[in-house]
Amino acid sequence: FYPSRSVIITGTIPLDADRFHVNLKWGDHIALHLNPRFSEKTIVRNSQLHQSWGPEERGLPSGMPLHRGQSFTIWILCDAHCFKVAVNGQHQFEYNHRVPNLQQIDRLEIGGDVTLICVQV
Repeated sequence: FYPSRSVIITGTIPLDADRFHVNLKWGDHIALHLNPRFSEKTIVRNSQLHQSWGPEERGLPSGMPLHRGQSFTIWILCDAHCFKVAVNGQHQFEYNHRVPNLQQIDRLEIGGDVTLICVQV
């Protein structure tokens, strides 16, 4: 991963969904962890380095953009200083990089209560 690179994830959320996650990883580390939690009406952001989670970020100025039973598109753009995240074409938040070398990121992991339609890298 490097600045100007992006990932676009399209899918649907089951009616009984609790949460899912999108992780940008290398080795045992998670540079970006996106974790939509429907019962909490938020998208938790974090990083896990050396098997230790950092402080969570939860603020959503426009409210929860993802909803059970609906389709979605998540766009993650890598900028020089942060990841910029948009949902359904609307910018939601920025997440400052917590890893020194973005080019180490070599895996995308998606799991939980979600049905994937398309992933573009």
